[in-house]
Amino acid sequence: MPFPFSVYSVCSVGNSSSQLPVAIIGGGITGLTAAHRLARQGRSVRLFEGSDRLGGSIRSEHYGDWLVEAGPNSLQQTPALAAFLNELGLDSVKLTARPEAKNRYIVRDGRPLAAPASLPGLITSKLFTAGAKFRLAGEIFTRPQTRTADISLADFGAFHFGRELVDYGLSPFVTGVYAGDAAELSTRHSFPSLWEMERSHGSIIRGQIAAAKARRARGEPTGAPPIISFAEGLETIPRALARRLPPGSVELDASVTSLTPAAGGQPWHVTWTRDHQNATESFASVILALPASALASLVFNSPSSSQLSALGSQPLAPLADIGYPPVSSLFLGYRRDQVAHPLDGFGMLIPPAEARPLLGVLFNSTLFTGRAPEDHVALTVMTGGVRAPGLARLHDADLLPVVSRELAALLGVKGAPVFVRRTSWPRAIPQYNLGYERFLDAMTAAEAAHTGLLIGGHVRDGISITNCIASGEKLAARALTTLK
Repeated sequence: MPFPFSVYSVCSVGNSSSQLPVAIIGGGITGLTAAHRLARQGRSVRLFEGSDRLGGSIRSEHYGDWLVEAGPNSLQQTPALAAFLNELGLDSVKLTARPEAKNRYIVRDGRPLAAPASLPGLITSKLFTAGAKFRLAGEIFTRPQTRTADISLADFGAFHFGRELVDYGLSPFVTGVYAGDAAELSTRHSFPSLWEMERSHGSIIRGQIAAAKARRARGEPTGAPPIISFAEGLETIPRALARRLPPGSVELDASVTSLTPAAGGQPWHVTWTRDHQNATESFASVILALPASALASLVFNSPSSSQLSALGSQPLAPLADIGYPPVSSLFLGYRRDQVAHPLDGFGMLIPPAEARPLLGVLFNSTLFTGRAPEDHVALTVMTGGVRAPGLARLHDADLLPVVSRELAALLGVKGAPVFVRRTSWPRAIPQYNLGYERFLDAMTAAEAAHTGLLIGGHVRDGISITNCIASGEKLAARALTTLK
């Protein structure tokens, strides 16, 4: 989608702050959502994106009859998300996960075993030993805890469910979500709902029962939120948001080089460059929806009417220490007769305890229709993460043999794939590790020191698409409140 290269003057004479637009820096799903909501409320916006496309890590690509998700592959539809998608007019192209994708496989002792999805399933499951099942049943008697310090997810899980459930339940789940290490991730910040359940109910099981009752009382579904995507993939959402923004409000390939905070009745000034041409524009407020490294490198100039903030010219520099492990996504297409496994599930997670090189495998063509040609199947293999970052950096010629050996052993795959598409993310997912509050504090301090500055996105409000959409909504609401 082309956008005109609009250069605005720094002159703000005759313009009150309430008449100036809001700058949104970062064209991922958070920034797009914030821009959409502000524009819907009648507020002028300008969105700056450093790359040549919008949507961030959400990228859906067609290659004939193959549909490749280069980033996230699906999302859970909460009531709030359902309302948002309805507003965008996307109900007619929405896909719900197929019934065949009911199983979630976890590898144990070199075999993919279906994870239990119900109490009867837990009793008969071969994934956990009898001792682990008894330990899980006893968790319901856990009393409320008021912790004075954060705790890792691994220790939290062991306290509630025992070590075996951590090794073959929690750890592979964490691998699938964060590509991280449960022994390093903060419970309080990476899964705040668990932290709150323990404080209020003690038992996580009792907390989940109470949450289901509360949803029922509100007239909401009580089961797990449905897994959804779209006929043309998840990039349908950012494309829909971009179409709804006012003409001329988006600048692509626009690198923001510095910000001059508002002071002494003057507005914010944003300086940006494209093709070696510089421009500076005036704004009532600035929303930052960027990855940690981009936030850390932002330069804040000293306003002419005041001294630079005590935080210095790079107030978000501490965010450079947030870990982002590399992840490589390998989309592989096979003829159906090349794969022995029924692929009757969402996918397969591989626990660190198994000491295998892969993080997990998604069964794309089982999960949603339209992902592979007839009589073919599509798999997405995830490698790298905190566990094995070096694998994500291997050349294709070195990585594919490793992947092929694992798929042969675990899923009975024979022969070479008929289609291959690889996407590498050198800095994939922020790790909400123990001590993450220092990064949150840095963002809070920067906002407090610079009136009109608002920060959100995956470094602050959660890493899922649903989290990031909610973050964009919250940023827009805060901006509207600030500008009243």
